[in-house]
Amino acid sequence: MAAPLTSIRARLAGSNTHTLGLVALALAVAVLFSALNPAVYTSSLNIESITLSIPEIGLMALAISIAMTTSGIDLSIVSVANLSALTAAYVSVQGMEAGMSTPVLTLLAVVLALVVGMVCGAINAVVVAVVGVAPILATLATQMIFAGAAIAFTRGEPIYGLTPELTEVGSTTIASVPLIFWLFLVVVALVAVVMTRTGYGVRATMLGASATAADYTGIARRKVLFQTYMLAGTISAVAGLVMVMRTVSASAGYGSSYLLLAVTIAVLGGANPFGGRVAIWGTALAALILQMISSGINMQGLSSYVYQIAQGLILAGVWIVRMEGTRASTWINGKRNGQRDKPTPLTDLPYEEGQNDGSSRAAAGSGHVH
Repeated sequence: MAAPLTSIRARLAGSNTHTLGLVALALAVAVLFSALNPAVYTSSLNIESITLSIPEIGLMALAISIAMTTSGIDLSIVSVANLSALTAAYVSVQGMEAGMSTPVLTLLAVVLALVVGMVCGAINAVVVAVVGVAPILATLATQMIFAGAAIAFTRGEPIYGLTPELTEVGSTTIASVPLIFWLFLVVVALVAVVMTRTGYGVRATMLGASATAADYTGIARRKVLFQTYMLAGTISAVAGLVMVMRTVSASAGYGSSYLLLAVTIAVLGGANPFGGRVAIWGTALAALILQMISSGINMQGLSSYVYQIAQGLILAGVWIVRMEGTRASTWINGKRNGQRDKPTPLTDLPYEEGQNDGSSRAAAGSGHVH
């Protein structure tokens, strides 16, 4: 048990270093665009605009980052968010038409929206953990199912209306910063505590770092995956609530371009598709950085395609740097331990992914059953 925990501590330290790098990048972006357009970029109106657009996409990226911790992914985040938003809007409209007390109705709408997210997460968990479908295929399928359910529920029509309490939350600002952004930071802080300070967080990180090592330490793989995808579904539901509070409407097709952006934010924030890395605050910083870049590009009068190109270049650059760093670390450790000089494609994969097959074969040969 000591060796896996030591490995996890090392990865947490690496994650902290990456987060500091993101802080430096955010400062560089702020300085650059402030110099290009000082009168507007640093204005309170632009700050409010940037922070208003971060929470929903940031929360979706957070859900993906959590799934990536276990070497999985959740492609259903947008559909889950829309389904939860539609639930909150529908309950609000129907309840107000029936004359229900709006405070009670607000609580009911929020609870039901979160329940929808948890149920969707549980469905993902069943397909991934019980049926054994690869996460990328499982959540791609459920994404289409949830989207179809949302369209069938509304017949493709948007739902307009929300309780006064939820509408006020979506429009209130504190110190020129929207209230929903402060709520976003609270959610990020809570999730960071869950992923770094609880037994579940340690188990999820160990499972993503090495499934074989997790088996040897007695980690209940299915339980961890259930917790992970239900947490991701709940966070996606919170993103849906943020969307509906901000726009006072909900639609089955809202945020169709958010999925790839959320993946980009998660990877830029430090999440590793191979698993074993916690990147909660990094994900929040990455959402801020990309929105700052988007705002700066818009102020320069450049096309939205320039922003898309910038996203792609940033994603590719971050991944290349990370992979080269992994190769260098593998080579140095090999030299230090007197091992081979040249890494192979399997052992070159981050965080012991290449060891699974060999370990499994060795275990099988010795009579162990996983």
